[in-house]
Amino acid sequence: MLLVVVFVWAVPILWVVLTSLKQRTEIFTVPPTLWFRPTFENYVTALETYGIADALVNSAIISVLTVALTLVIAIPAGYAYARHRFAGRRALSFYTLFTQMAPAIGILLPAFFIIGRLRLIDTFPAIILVYLSITVPISIWLMITYFEEIPRELEEAALVDGASRYVVFGRIMLPQALGGVMVTGVLAFIEAWNEFLFASILTGSQTRTVPVAIFAFLTTEETLWGPFTATGVMIMAPVALIALFAQRYIVKGLTIGAVK
Repeated sequence: MLLVVVFVWAVPILWVVLTSLKQRTEIFTVPPTLWFRPTFENYVTALETYGIADALVNSAIISVLTVALTLVIAIPAGYAYARHRFAGRRALSFYTLFTQMAPAIGILLPAFFIIGRLRLIDTFPAIILVYLSITVPISIWLMITYFEEIPRELEEAALVDGASRYVVFGRIMLPQALGGVMVTGVLAFIEAWNEFLFASILTGSQTRTVPVAIFAFLTTEETLWGPFTATGVMIMAPVALIALFAQRYIVKGLTIGAVK
């Protein structure tokens, strides 16, 4: 049963990869050809036309900055929620969760008017700030979970030995939550890298991301399936590589708290 599930999930991805390596005539062959001489012509065409290369750079810049700012906000916020009791804690935590419940389409219109009034349409700060409104709430709640699973005795022992709160956070708590930080960062990267709705409205020629740029291959006259699938592979590749290299931390982070 597991093999069947994996096969069903993998077939569309394999189909996209194989199509990206075919000549134009081979793409439309009926029945489809499984044995062919691979070519990287579609990748060259995609990178040299329709601004795909610039879009990949824009997506990388936006995603990396979004992840960095998300972690800068979510890590200390998650630690504060998990370990400290302060006035308004419950209300703030509920508001953080409530922002995650809001549908993206409901945020789009006010975001467009605010950013337009500030004359920030088609700028990196605008799209990054909007992405932060998506990634920060869920990241804070993930970090709360990870910090709550770390034994309080570690902090108490360090405080008894004379360590300050900042030392406890930076040298004890943060390394212990590294798996959770990796998971949070990967999820934030995937969200920013694959996001289409806000990018299609708030970006332009200067900041267009690759999920928006890929649709340039779909025209009323024809669909350039070769460059289209090649761009799709280039979109999937960074996420797959990040997940592969961070797999150890991801598994560790996802299993925190599974066994007491």
